[in-house]
Amino acid sequence: MLEIADDAKIDDNVVFNHGASATIRIGSATRIYRGGEFTGEISIGADVFINRDCYVRPHTTIGDRVNMGPFVRLITDTHDVGTHERRAGAVRHDPIAIGDGSWIGASATVLAGVSIGSGAVVAAGAVVTEDVPDDVVVAGVPARIVKRLGR
Repeated sequence: MLEIADDAKIDDNVVFNHGASATIRIGSATRIYRGGEFTGEISIGADVFINRDCYVRPHTTIGDRVNMGPFVRLITDTHDVGTHERRAGAVRHDPIAIGDGSWIGASATVLAGVSIGSGAVVAAGAVVTEDVPDDVVVAGVPARIVKRLGR
């Protein structure tokens, strides 16, 4: 099911693949630009800005007033470590949560099981592999705290 607030602005070519049992919720005053793809159970808060070509996988929660740059990837897909014959074992989707007021820079990737704190900034091109606290800037591959921000 697709639940979009009446005042949300979604480009016509954004793709939503929610399947029969999943719901994608999009809050009030949210804007999603062209080329994005959203798959599975996803919740997007109010007054969110998602720039072009973002890729968001199942079990993702995006808070209110979040800004996401172009080409951001929120990848909940991962695998258990398998046997010697096939190391990529069983597939699972570990949830991602993006806190209120956060900013995810262009081409950043957030990996499965990560929470981004409220008011945090993820620098362009960063690969986030661990939880990010509130009110910090993270950058790099893998992303590390480079600055603490005031409230």
